Amino acid sequence: MKPIAAEASLGKRVREAIRNAIVVGQLAPGALYSVQALADAFGVSRTPVREALIELAGQGMVRFERNRGVRILDTSIHDLEEVFTLRLLLEVPATYRAAEQITDAAIRDLRRELAAMERASGDDDEPTLMRHDRRFHTVLLAMSGNRRLAEYVDHLRDLVLTRGASTVGRSRSLADIIGEHRAILERVEARDGPGSAAAMRAHIVRTGSLLIQQEGGDGSMLAENWASMLRLDEPAA
Repeated sequence: MKPIAAEASLGKRVREAIRNAIVVGQLAPGALYSVQALADAFGVSRTPVREALIELAGQGMVRFERNRGVRILDTSIHDLEEVFTLRLLLEVPATYRAAEQITDAAIRDLRRELAAMERASGDDDEPTLMRHDRRFHTVLLAMSGNRRLAEYVDHLRDLVLTRGASTVGRSRSLADIIGEHRAILERVEARDGPGSAAAMRAHIVRTGSLLIQQEGGDGSMLAENWASMLRLDEPAA
């Protein structure tokens, strides 16, 4: 019988290695690769590579093309609009819930992530700052009680990174990003559900609007769409 645990571990490592290669641009958006070429590049057999690509295809990062291989998908402006609309729908209420039931240990974790972001900002190290930014959101979303939600939002962030889109140095600074997270943390520390949700909403709307505008879209649409969604929840007169 085959050692299942070892194979599972290998499959996870291969998936993360391919995902990271896509995110940092080593596997270029729009480019076509064969499963065998990727297996050779990572020094593994075809099976874990194919399984990893099937999972990444389900997340919208790659697409299989019959008798040709797998293509790394680019992220369109429409994709960005959808991603940030989903993040608003998911992260805002989750942050509200997390703030109301967050533990002292999780608050300490959030403080550590924010402190790490501040150190990275002082070093002008965007990649490190963004890793801790990601962890900040994951810790907070996990406290909503829905770990699948935290994982799903993490996948949504991957779709933005594959485009290589960033606001840093173009429409806001690393310090600006830290300030938005500090505002979220202050409300979470106070166990203020509505205030935490409002701070998260402002952060996501600003990030999404700036990115969409930079990529040639209408940056105001995200805030307008969110306002429309809020109106749908209002009781009829």
